[in-house]
Amino acid sequence: MPGHSSHLDGVRDDTAYAGILAGWDAAFYRKFTEALRPGAIGGRVLDVGCGVGQVVVRLASEGVDAWGVDVAQANIDRAAQATDRCRWYDGRRLPFPDGEFAVVGALNVLEHVEEPEAFVAEVVRVTAPAGRIVLSSPNFLRALGWRDYHPRMRGIANKWRNVAALVQRRRRMREQPDAVRFERMKPIIKTPFTPDDDAIVCTNALDMAFFLKRNGCVVESVACTDRTVSPLVDWVLNATPLRYAMFNAFVVARKE
Repeated sequence: MPGHSSHLDGVRDDTAYAGILAGWDAAFYRKFTEALRPGAIGGRVLDVGCGVGQVVVRLASEGVDAWGVDVAQANIDRAAQATDRCRWYDGRRLPFPDGEFAVVGALNVLEHVEEPEAFVAEVVRVTAPAGRIVLSSPNFLRALGWRDYHPRMRGIANKWRNVAALVQRRRRMREQPDAVRFERMKPIIKTPFTPDDDAIVCTNALDMAFFLKRNGCVVESVACTDRTVSPLVDWVLNATPLRYAMFNAFVVARKE
C-alpha cells in the first residue's frame, strides 16, 4: 500500500511526529478518553485524528467498539502495531455513512485542519441523532493562564488582543452569524519542531461551540480544562465565562 503524507508534512516530518505522539503520557488524553466512552447509550465510537491509536486501543480493551482515522500514514502504520481499528483518510470526508457513531471526538486536531468549518460539519454528519461530540483543542485566544507555549498566547500585547478578539467574535456571532469563520494562522517553521508549531487554525471554545450549534448540536459543556483535575479545581476554573479566556477548549455537545 503506498504511503500517504499529511498536508502538515511540509511543516514537520510525519514519521518523526508519530514518534512524538507515541510518547504521550496517558494522563494527557485521559479526560478525552473518558468523554468518548459511550456508557449507557452504547454504540460505536470514532476518534478523528487518532494519531498512533492510544485512545482507540484503550477503549477497545474495555470492550468499546472504537475506531480511529488519521491523515498521516505514518501514524496509522504505528497504530497498526497495536490495533487494526485505525485507518487512513484524506482529511476531508470521513469514510463512514451518516449517523454511524454514537460518540465522535477529536483531540488536538481542529487546529491543524485546512477547512475547520467543514471538519466540524463532517464530525456532526457521522454522529447519530442524540449522539455525543467531543472537541478538544488549544485555546489560542487565551488571556489568562501560564505555560504560554505559542506566540499567539504570549505577552501582554497578545493577551489584550485576544480579549478584544473574543469580544469582537461574540458580537459578530450575534449580529453577523453568516460572516463568522475560524481565524487562520501561519504555521511556525523552525528546528527543532515543537507541538502546535503546525497549528493553522486559531481554535478557541467560543468558535467551536458556535459551529457545533450551527450544525445542529446542543452544547452541553464548555471547559478550559482538557486534563483530569479535582472536581473543586474544575468547578473553580469553569464556573464563569472566564473559561473562554483560559488554558484550553474542551467542548462537549449532543446532536439533535
